Amino acid sequence: MTEFEPMTGAINLPGADGSKPLAGWRVIVPRGGPWGDSVSASLRARGASPIIAPMINFAPTDDQPALESALAKLAAGGFDWLTVTSATTVDVLASYGVAIPDSTKVAAVGETTAAALVAAGYRADIVPSEENSARGLLEEWEAATDGVVPLRVLALRSAIAKQVLSIGLARIGHHVEAVVAYRTVGVPVAKKVVDDVRAGKADAILVTSGSVAEQVQNQLGPIPERTLVAAIGPQTKKDAAAVGLRVDVVAAARTSESLIDSVVNSALARA
Repeated sequence: MTEFEPMTGAINLPGADGSKPLAGWRVIVPRGGPWGDSVSASLRARGASPIIAPMINFAPTDDQPALESALAKLAAGGFDWLTVTSATTVDVLASYGVAIPDSTKVAAVGETTAAALVAAGYRADIVPSEENSARGLLEEWEAATDGVVPLRVLALRSAIAKQVLSIGLARIGHHVEAVVAYRTVGVPVAKKVVDDVRAGKADAILVTSGSVAEQVQNQLGPIPERTLVAAIGPQTKKDAAAVGLRVDVVAAARTSESLIDSVVNSALARA
């Protein structure tokens, strides 16, 4: 459900210093679900009025039997590792009610994905400490797994994702089962959201991926100059530029909290 105003009766908790630096700010949150709820709560704690407007969603994979078979094998303990490359993959796991056994460790590509896992009741055993990407995970894989080869790995991905991780793990010598978990599709946002953004009534827009950047540009663009566009990382900024979306600030770390902090810092600079 799209949220146009703060929840009735919601209490805005003060920040660590007792202030609310985002008081009066209306911030577009481009994802719903546990991640969107968590980010919205953090925004409210800083005084903002979050507007949850999901812009991307997942559609079923074209090979449903393969996905269901892989998830059943996962639940039965058939894999040593599960790699999760996006928050949308977490949505798929949650929609199937998948229980990840304790014997299976989880590798998350990016802090956003890790946060989504935790919010959905899962865990993230590995998150790249340097480069939050498939390539970054590959670089840290050997140290994280104590060099054990081969391992049974389930690599869930989107239909359009490059198989950098699964191919890289297979080259190392692991047994990798790469399965398409979903197709990414755009979600039309409510007309009120579009009208408000174009009228300059949104103070900030959070951009968490290239797919979100494309939808923001296509559905809400051109974004007014007064509206702050905040990207969760350098790659997202590059992806946004590729579709013509201006980015004003980039989070210092690829986490939802850092993304919110970048908005807070911009608000304080404007004050």
